[in-house]
Amino acid sequence: MRILFDQGTPVPLRKLLSPHSIDTASELGWSQLSNGDLISAAEGEGYEALITTDKSLRYQQNLAHRKIGIIVLSTTSWPTIRSSPDKVLSAINSLQDSSFIEVVF
Repeated sequence: MRILFDQGTPVPLRKLLSPHSIDTASELGWSQLSNGDLISAAEGEGYEALITTDKSLRYQQNLAHRKIGIIVLSTTSWPTIRSSPDKVLSAINSLQDSSFIEVVF
């Protein structure tokens, strides 16, 4: 699965999510894109999932007609996330087009 990490998503998480293909918004030069533009750019480039820590995304964007699945992590704390990578993997495995999953640690 092609996954995009939004700003705030701990980059070391990438190593725990193999064999998925993961890029960051920063690596792609998309750091300054607003949420709606970032989601559109990710969909346009064929990403299947966006992982973010922006808990208000669901309320700021109309996600009903999006193709990309969105996973929101409840924290930016790498030690907390690192202790439960299975929660993120489970969310990825259950993700479908236009689905929204919040992962609480």
